[in-house]
Amino acid sequence: MKLKKPKFWDYKEPNLISNILFPISKIIEFLSKIKISKKKDFKQIKSICIGNIYLGGTGKTSLAIEIKKILDKSNLKSCFIKKDYSDQIDEQELLKNYGKTFIDKSRIRALKKAISENYEVAIFDDGLQDKNISYDLSFICFNQKNLIGNGRLIPAGPLRESLDNLENSNIFLIGNDDDNISFKNILLEKFSNLDFFDCIYEPLNFEDIKLGNSFIVFSGIGNHQTFIDMLKKKNFQIIKDLEYPDHYNYSKNDMDTIYKMAEKYNAKILTTRKDYLRLDKNYKKEVQFIDVTLKIKQLNLLQKKLNFK
Repeated sequence: MKLKKPKFWDYKEPNLISNILFPISKIIEFLSKIKISKKKDFKQIKSICIGNIYLGGTGKTSLAIEIKKILDKSNLKSCFIKKDYSDQIDEQELLKNYGKTFIDKSRIRALKKAISENYEVAIFDDGLQDKNISYDLSFICFNQKNLIGNGRLIPAGPLRESLDNLENSNIFLIGNDDDNISFKNILLEKFSNLDFFDCIYEPLNFEDIKLGNSFIVFSGIGNHQTFIDMLKKKNFQIIKDLEYPDHYNYSKNDMDTIYKMAEKYNAKILTTRKDYLRLDKNYKKEVQFIDVTLKIKQLNLLQKKLNFK
């Protein structure tokens, strides 16, 4: 059974539950600092890690796809690397739509396969916490709505590792087009060499959805509210929105509930493309999905960083 992330993770200040769990977080932080074997450097291929420190819902896969598009325009032979997790088949299938995707329980094995097929650049969708590989570029994604939550490591907060590990990274702020100047300044106080990229989600198939309808919206993604905010900005009339755990696999009972709700309110059913990919084929006919792309404001700077020629 999958669980939603605790709401207290995103409180501005830690609460009682966070304080109780805080000693466990400190143990996890200590263990993460224990040195492991030297990172492996692969000279035969350039590597880009697209990761996060905030757990889930930061737009890594969307950014990986946009990076691939930029590399394609530069005529660089690039591919995706994705660790084989059984609950992330939706993301694997999404990446496959945009390019060759190497999937393996070991990222190093996947990377070696890419090298054997003469790829020039490997784009890792996730992998920041994999300390076995030396990446040429590290892009770290934050969702503009949540940023770092209460600022603590799991389980007391949403962070997978300390912010002290941001050095020599590029920061992507993805979501609802807020400036978050104060957050940028906090990070720049620690690391003056950070570059920031502001990104917003834009629907690709907006014209295919009739705005005159009312909608029951559901999703099982890392940040449901960001999806809802995007729809509201596009004037979607949302009767009810249903949030499920990240990478959720919908049961017959789940879909029956959604169908009955849509019938009750005479509404259409809408979800994300990732959720649509996880649906049983028997339910796809009555469900529409929004496909999105990322609009990156500092595109010229990003293109310069990706110039491996």
